[in-house]
Amino acid sequence: MEQLDHFTTEFQARKFPITVICDEVYFQQNIGSIFRVCEAFGVEKIIFTGKNFILSERKVNKTSRNTHKIVPYEIYLNKEELLSYLQNSNAEIIALEITSKSKPIENVQLNSKPIILIIGSEIYGVSKELLSVCNQSVHIQMFGKNSSMNVVQSLGISLYELTKILNK
Repeated sequence: MEQLDHFTTEFQARKFPITVICDEVYFQQNIGSIFRVCEAFGVEKIIFTGKNFILSERKVNKTSRNTHKIVPYEIYLNKEELLSYLQNSNAEIIALEITSKSKPIENVQLNSKPIILIIGSEIYGVSKELLSVCNQSVHIQMFGKNSSMNVVQSLGISLYELTKILNK
């Protein structure tokens, strides 16, 4: 068995109709890792929101491995503008958040619409404003005592599940 590298793998590059919205994600290491995970799963675009959002290229590059230079992204400092964008989108808007109506990610219902996946801040999760415009909420089933995990880890699991469904 031989370990393969970037140049000898047989992975086929592909884009999926997925936009990831990062609701007040501020930790620079997480932002860099979000770019890396989104690039790995063929996400079309990332949207960052939060009135205090900062993208420090030097800090982000430590975890993004330059993917922040190739994955398209937008920044909405004003959440009202983002809400307007979401309300006018023709997308299935999914919150990755444990709610009273959330279901396990593997049971997500998809249609032929593009997907907007909203992930929440490291501290508070997805805001009530963004939850109010979601078509559905999903969570990752966990079996320990903790009810949450790092935002990037949960994003990776969710994108794996979504792209698995879309790749059928």
